[in-house]
Amino acid sequence: MIHKYKWWEKIGMYLAITAFLIFILAPFVEAFLVSMRPLEAVFRAPHRFFTADMSFASYVNMWTSVPMLPRYIFNSFFISCAVTALALACIIPAAYSLSRFEYRFRTGILTAFLAVNMVGAAVLIIPLYKLMLAIGLLNTYWAMIIPGAAFSVPTGIFLMRSYFLRIPKELEEAAYVDGASRLYTLWRVILPVSLPGIIVVAITVFIGAYAQQFLFALTFNSIDAYNPLPMGLYQFFGRERVVYNELMAASLVGILPVLFVYVFLQKYIVAGLTAGAVKE
Repeated sequence: MIHKYKWWEKIGMYLAITAFLIFILAPFVEAFLVSMRPLEAVFRAPHRFFTADMSFASYVNMWTSVPMLPRYIFNSFFISCAVTALALACIIPAAYSLSRFEYRFRTGILTAFLAVNMVGAAVLIIPLYKLMLAIGLLNTYWAMIIPGAAFSVPTGIFLMRSYFLRIPKELEEAAYVDGASRLYTLWRVILPVSLPGIIVVAITVFIGAYAQQFLFALTFNSIDAYNPLPMGLYQFFGRERVVYNELMAASLVGILPVLFVYVFLQKYIVAGLTAGAVKE
């Protein structure tokens, strides 16, 4: 029996959703309004949301203030894509193994992944620096790609393993009866079925990689041409002042690649999140 909400319950739900959306979207709205104001009007008192001197000048001037801003945006997108590809190459076979095979220390391995997932990158930044120095990867894209992928793998394994567990084993058994190998079954049977889950994991890894590049770039890279967007945004912080309006404009432009990827793959994300919600 489907429960029908009373009118006051519907109003309460709509008010809660509205408050949640305001809480989430308010920083983006304020960032956009700041980007539209002249710098001297950013901290004007009394505060006004809309003023007569608002314009898109910051979106034009930011390219001159930081000439390599397009390069930084490309670097962030490229690093995030590389991190996602490398992480998925490790996540998929590991998650499949942990979901299908019974062997010793499997629980211990999952526990170890969970423990690693609880350790922040800042805690291991000095050992990572020594490692990158020893293998000669400082001042390269790899210095930001490899740590980013490493810290994304534990979460991805837990997400992908949960999805693999929902796939019926009868699909694999039917492939084995037809003479398919384990690797062929994974490639031609399991992966196409698990595509929504893979995309959910890929989006999670991509967004995480796009957001955590500042620490790795600041520590492992000193070549401006390899810097990602967070290092480019840092250049709006001058010695005497911070160009907040152009900083906000560049930040909003910088998140567009993530927004486009999310919107483009939205149907797959919804399919992945709702898979297994109904028992067949």
